[in-house]
Amino acid sequence: MNHQSDQYYINKILAGDINAFSTLVERYQSLVYTIAYRITKNKEEAEEIAQDTFVKAYTSLPNYRGEAKFSTWLYTIVYRRSLDIVKSKKRSITSEQVEEISEEHIEIVHDALSYLQEKERKEIIGNCILKLAEDEATIITLYYFEEKNIKEIKEIIGLTEDNIKIKLFRSRKKLYSILKYYVLPEINSTNGRAI
Repeated sequence: MNHQSDQYYINKILAGDINAFSTLVERYQSLVYTIAYRITKNKEEAEEIAQDTFVKAYTSLPNYRGEAKFSTWLYTIVYRRSLDIVKSKKRSITSEQVEEISEEHIEIVHDALSYLQEKERKEIIGNCILKLAEDEATIITLYYFEEKNIKEIKEIIGLTEDNIKIKLFRSRKKLYSILKYYVLPEINSTNGRAI
């Protein structure tokens, strides 16, 4: 795989080499699709949004000023497009009833996840992230899977840094609460003891 910077390909595209855009698509298509899917919770819509995102990125590339990383700019496009689709369908995507979860339960869930095969663990975590609200799923995805910092997430979704930190903390607890039911079915949700 080519290890040139994003800006290298952007410069080539702006100079007329339209084929250079395919490298940027290959580089980011997986995460663009993942963000769209975690917001819409629909594979077909996520595929369509991913395509729309790259078309918009390509046509808007002359307006890209480089103030943020290209990836941040691209994730902002997919995030907004995904929310537009959800709002236009007027669907309310509900999350599971989430209970208070203690630090002890978080540690138990973490231990249980560590015993699973990596592929199985990623699948379970991905399915549980889908049960979170759109903004929560996006923040978790960007922070943990794309390793974006709080400032970059702020640029993508437009919330304050403090608001993102609060949502990240709450989303993480909700995610562990949901994960608990997938990896620890023997824990009773009412008293937290093994049945």
